[in-house]
Amino acid sequence: MAEVLRAIRSFARRVESGTPPGRDRALDALRGLAILGVVLGHWLVTALVADGGTLRVESPLGRLPELTPVSWVFQTLSVFFLVGGYVAARGHAAARARGESHGRWIGARLRRLFRPVAPLLGVWLVAAGVMLACGVPWQSLHTLGKLVLSPLWFLLVLAALTAATPLVARVHPLWPFAVVLHVDLLRFGFDGPDALGRLNLPAGWLVPYCLGALLARRGPLARRAAWALLLGGAAVTGLLVAFAGYPGSMVGVPGAPVSNLNPPTLAAVTFGLAQCGGAILLLDPLRRLLRRPVAWAAVALLNLCAMTVFLWHQTAMIAVTAGGLLAARSLGHGPPTGLGTVPDGYAWVLARLGWLPLFVCALLVCGAAFHVHERTTRRPARRARAARRATDSRPDSRTGSRPDARTEVRHA
Repeated sequence: MAEVLRAIRSFARRVESGTPPGRDRALDALRGLAILGVVLGHWLVTALVADGGTLRVESPLGRLPELTPVSWVFQTLSVFFLVGGYVAARGHAAARARGESHGRWIGARLRRLFRPVAPLLGVWLVAAGVMLACGVPWQSLHTLGKLVLSPLWFLLVLAALTAATPLVARVHPLWPFAVVLHVDLLRFGFDGPDALGRLNLPAGWLVPYCLGALLARRGPLARRAAWALLLGGAAVTGLLVAFAGYPGSMVGVPGAPVSNLNPPTLAAVTFGLAQCGGAILLLDPLRRLLRRPVAWAAVALLNLCAMTVFLWHQTAMIAVTAGGLLAARSLGHGPPTGLGTVPDGYAWVLARLGWLPLFVCALLVCGAAFHVHERTTRRPARRARAARRATDSRPDSRTGSRPDARTEVRHA
């Protein structure tokens, strides 16, 4: 145990020494918390039910509505878009200061977003072919494919907003908020077409994204304003749910007539603003906490593989579920509680909590296999060392001698 602790402290010191002094660690922590919220939320409210020879998806929220507050904790996408807007606006401003073109900046960010997607699609294309050859029903294959590919909608929206950063970085969040308000008024107040709700897909997530860009442009939000966002957003959301007919769940529930996420509704946006206010209030406490090397190392490690975790977490759940179903069938038993059974009671909830460690282990295996696709080709520190070596190896054009390496490092 002592050796393990020494190894952890040694790793934490290396991460600490390699962190740029001006990096805002709290933003990385918020991004990591948002990713973990989505992953745990999906694992807790998604049930693959073995119905005869096919698989279908149910949610415990549909049969146990008293668990609806769980969705308030784990629906954290607005925090991710808040951080994304802030980082993108800062990054774009820095790129302009360096004289970098919009196209080059956008291309680099989109490559980082979509590079980890290719192995996921490749693996599941092969898996789908194998399952079809083995006689897996098409309905089951459709269910699994929808689970695996559903996170990609998030990447597509984030990619579109990132590409539009030069245009939307100066848009006030009240403008997309007004779009969501009027779309919902037409849809639900005047029986407008459901297709009108598609406008909310970009507009709903533009609200936290533009709020992040606004913070990057104008500086930190005052604590009073952050508290107003938190309390005001929560109060308006409660009123919408209580008196305007919006569903209480902040995630989609199979079979429900209205979803707060598909597309985002006004209730989802006001709830997201409340989350953004809470996230802003957490920034200073997180900065104090992340001065500790071990805490920062954990956050940095999660951020290095954040997209891999996001893309592969449904695959990890499916792998454990399939393994449990096959093992139970080989023993002549029915589907294990919490994996292939209907989520209709607290026994299922307790069993699902017990399966979470296996989900984590399966995700760690996926991460070990595929996180390399998320890394850039060369780390910044290595690029800097390579540049210094190249500079040191060139003779000075005026004296014919090599420059002092210490001077190069100091001025770099």
